[in-house]
Amino acid sequence: MSESLEKKEYYNNLFDFYESLFTDKQKEYFKDYYFFDLSLSEISENHGVSRAAVHDTITKMHSALDSYEESLGLYKKYQNINKLCDKYSEKKDNQELLEFIGKIKEII
Repeated sequence: MSESLEKKEYYNNLFDFYESLFTDKQKEYFKDYYFFDLSLSEISENHGVSRAAVHDTITKMHSALDSYEESLGLYKKYQNINKLCDKYSEKKDNQELLEFIGKIKEII
């Protein structure tokens, strides 16, 4: 049974924010699974480990990503900032505001 597109997108976005908190091995498995769309079996063959080990790593990463987001909320904050920027970008009559929004978008 494959994951929904929304779930994959959600974990990809969380990974963008929290990638540095994982080991190199965890990052490789995650990227193989989510970015290169490899199956658990393919990943296990490529890395010389069991399918169960890959599954366990991905499952633990989901839990960790959920926990990091619950504690820190970086992705949710990013989404909220983007929504505000988009909303106020529609106000074309205030050049100073538009420049400020442009600077914020460069940062995020």
